[in-house]
Amino acid sequence: MSGAAGEGPLLEPGPPRELDVVGLGEISLDLVSRVSSLPAPGGKAHALETERLPGGQVASALLGCARLGLRCAYVGSVGDDPAGCEALAPLAAAGVDLSGVVVRPGAPSRTAQIWVERTSGERSIVACRDPRLALAPDELPLERIRAARLLHLDATDLAASLAAAAAAREAGIPVVLDADDDALADGVEELLQRVDFPVVAATFAETLYGTTRREEALERLLAAGARMAVLTAGLEGALAGDGERVWRAPAFPVAARDTTGAGDAFHAGFIWGLLEGLPAHGVLAAAAAAAAINCRAPGAQTGLPERAELEAFLARAEQGGSRH
Repeated sequence: MSGAAGEGPLLEPGPPRELDVVGLGEISLDLVSRVSSLPAPGGKAHALETERLPGGQVASALLGCARLGLRCAYVGSVGDDPAGCEALAPLAAAGVDLSGVVVRPGAPSRTAQIWVERTSGERSIVACRDPRLALAPDELPLERIRAARLLHLDATDLAASLAAAAAAREAGIPVVLDADDDALADGVEELLQRVDFPVVAATFAETLYGTTRREEALERLLAAGARMAVLTAGLEGALAGDGERVWRAPAFPVAARDTTGAGDAFHAGFIWGLLEGLPAHGVLAAAAAAAAINCRAPGAQTGLPERAELEAFLARAEQGGSRH
């Protein structure tokens, strides 16, 4: 990884606040099936096993932050059904503040069908979210956002994300964004102008800016106003830059059981590293390590590490040099 020598903290410590992280965005109940191989179009596959597991990219990242010892609050919406209760249960058990959760009477909670290939751990996802779950800007608990050291969000409800990011900017609170191809919609470029740390799928940035060159996509994200931008690409690792330096952060090799939630865990490790005051290369290593650890267990949340496990993994990796 280039540019590591002499780095200071990627994020300078701010004033003490009530919360470390507020997360705004997706929450889900996933039906996860392991299959021998993913079916071809028109084909069939037989599930070896199926589990109901909580998920959703922001909810999972926030749970990862809580397991790493950060004080967290979640903002989002669920239906008044058992699926919503199941999706929220791990957050509640981890002590996450759920006062910003909106319950929609009569609406089903978001669910996803996930097929995981047994040998590789790669997955395919089909999600369903009722339009009634959309969160409006006037439903945001802005006082909770202003009480945090950092805001983490996605573009699921773009108007709400724009309002939350604006409030965070006004309060001097850094914003981290998770975006993949689902976030390619009118208004996302405006959101990027309010984000300090876009940690996004490489395919999202390449498609948004009409380029196949990741370095160019990275430059465009930085030009939008990011302090540091990160492009993630699974086993290919991540490419990051701050306008002066570029870091290539390889993935940690791991026997993956399920890659569902790898990106969510990456965001949790990234946020933890930021708030710990680590330099850029340390933040990226923590993110990659959290993702690798989470891939060893089924579903988006089962393998999210606690702080001691993450630090031990990083120590072993540093001693053994175990990076691709």
